[in-house]
Amino acid sequence: MQAIGTIITTPNGPSVSEFSFVITNTNIKRGEFISIQTKEGLLLGNVTNIYKTNKYFESAGAVTEYNRCSDLFSAFPVKEWEYTIADAKALGVYTKDGMLIRPSFPPSPGFTVTEIDTAVLNRFLGLDQERGLHLGEVQQHTLPAKFNLTRMIQKHLAILAISGAGKSYATAVLLEELLNRKAEHGRVAVIIIDNHGEYVSLAEDYPDKVQVIKAGDVKLAVSKMNEKGFAALLPKMSPVQVRELGKVIGDVRKATNNSFSLDQIFQAITDSSMGTTTKEALTAWLGELQSMKLFASADWPNTSTMLQQGKMIIIDFREMLSLRKKQLIVNYVSRRLFDLRKQGLCPPYLEIIEEAHNFCPEGTRAEYALSRKIIETLAREGRKFYANICLISQRPVQLSTTALSQCNTQIILRVTNPYDIDHIKRSSEALSSGNVDIISSLKVGEALVVGEAVNYPVFVKIRKRKTAEKHGTSLEDYSIQYEQEKGKKLAKAEEFL
Repeated sequence: MQAIGTIITTPNGPSVSEFSFVITNTNIKRGEFISIQTKEGLLLGNVTNIYKTNKYFESAGAVTEYNRCSDLFSAFPVKEWEYTIADAKALGVYTKDGMLIRPSFPPSPGFTVTEIDTAVLNRFLGLDQERGLHLGEVQQHTLPAKFNLTRMIQKHLAILAISGAGKSYATAVLLEELLNRKAEHGRVAVIIIDNHGEYVSLAEDYPDKVQVIKAGDVKLAVSKMNEKGFAALLPKMSPVQVRELGKVIGDVRKATNNSFSLDQIFQAITDSSMGTTTKEALTAWLGELQSMKLFASADWPNTSTMLQQGKMIIIDFREMLSLRKKQLIVNYVSRRLFDLRKQGLCPPYLEIIEEAHNFCPEGTRAEYALSRKIIETLAREGRKFYANICLISQRPVQLSTTALSQCNTQIILRVTNPYDIDHIKRSSEALSSGNVDIISSLKVGEALVVGEAVNYPVFVKIRKRKTAEKHGTSLEDYSIQYEQEKGKKLAKAEEFL
């Protein structure tokens, strides 16, 4: 491999954990992986910082004298004393028998630093070039960033970034990989909670694999809910009310052969002999749900059959304004699919939740976070049943710490808010302070992949999409269009309820 530098002595090294070297190949970049042949074996390192030094400019007095010269660079051989130095972190040593061990002895000053072999780097990072999800290229290296499906999503995934940093683009690339995946490589079903209709265009590129469902058309089956399901939607219900509701549902279920509506439960409560206070409370709770116009005797789409391996369901929430309605739908669909998966009645799946902080918020009262409990349950228990989640958020600090900490792989694009960065750091043990510092300076389309999917945090340049990207209308054009169509289209009044 090509030599890129020579290890030097510094006040702190070389040591078993870090070292510095003079760069002889100016193409080297921060974040690049390097290697050194030592007595222990092949030492792998990662460049953490690069800086220049020049002995002529170490003394303030000398600089002052030099500046008196009319032509400093002709009077003194200044350029000949300029060096570029790189600091590096020691990551591990491959011994002669192929074992990766921790460094136990530092490399010696004068040892040659070389470029790392791509096969060695691929093995070190734990990438899967045969069956992996191709999200891009490892930065500073010509190595495809292909991540093993199991390692990336089975212990859950989070995609975090500020608005405009490319998280939707990165998600679209991930979806392309899942939809293009061959059956012999193992496929999962995918369902997306799409708040702004960002992924509906994929239905045009994959007409046989992608189905778009408008949230306004979704119906929740009362007959597939028990008293605990209602209690999750109405957190203020008391244990006594939940118990009495359970008795009523049981009676209605028997009388109707398990096919009934919310109206029938409402009527059964009215006709029952339960206490007046409990009866009034339950009818008030159920009346609130009736006003949502979401419930029916059968669900649509049919949650029992909606998921198919290698295919994707998109629930499009663009035209639904009520956050409470959205949370009701996410709660029902997530809970229902998880129950089916635990019984082996639906395929292994990945549930992707856009704007996850709206559905699983941190520190919000239960009645304003109706879908939080099931999402946190999926985060804790889903991997045991191959029910996987992917949480996407531009405000990690507002996302449940319980859910985020269970996402063992994180794809982090540019994040600038210090509170969000601190929240991410606390939720991921694999993040070093050096990587955290770089997060805020990432360019659009650059991402840090950290956690279960890789053996060591790696920066990735997200690849170009294979499907067409639908660009939004410019502000100027939309303003003109809106003014021309003003008054022609009004929102439905019930959406504001």
